Amino acid sequence: MMSNFVRRSLLSLSCVLRKKKVANALSPADLVQDLYMKELKAYKVPPVKAGDADAHVQKFSPPQAPKSPEEADIANELKAYEAQTVELEGQAEGGAVEQEVDWFEEEPEEETAHH
Repeated sequence: MMSNFVRRSLLSLSCVLRKKKVANALSPADLVQDLYMKELKAYKVPPVKAGDADAHVQKFSPPQAPKSPEEADIANELKAYEAQTVELEGQAEGGAVEQEVDWFEEEPEEETAHH
């Protein structure tokens, strides 16, 4: 049964090849290529509709404008900043200079009596 099918397909193929006047031997690559070309030629591109892209594209909405800070608050904050006193490192309150502590001073060692 299978051999009959192969024999018939080879006969029909040889008829097709004779019609195309192809002189080379049968090869599976030609069969696949012929089928592929036949399907490509038979393919009809579906028409493009105007609403096709609506499902894939998001609607654009511009972002909202940022809110402006209130000018009165900025003026009050600036006045409070300018009224602050400057604090310097190493000065005590009232402008007196603190005595600097030397942390690397070595203390004298006490000698212990060894017996």
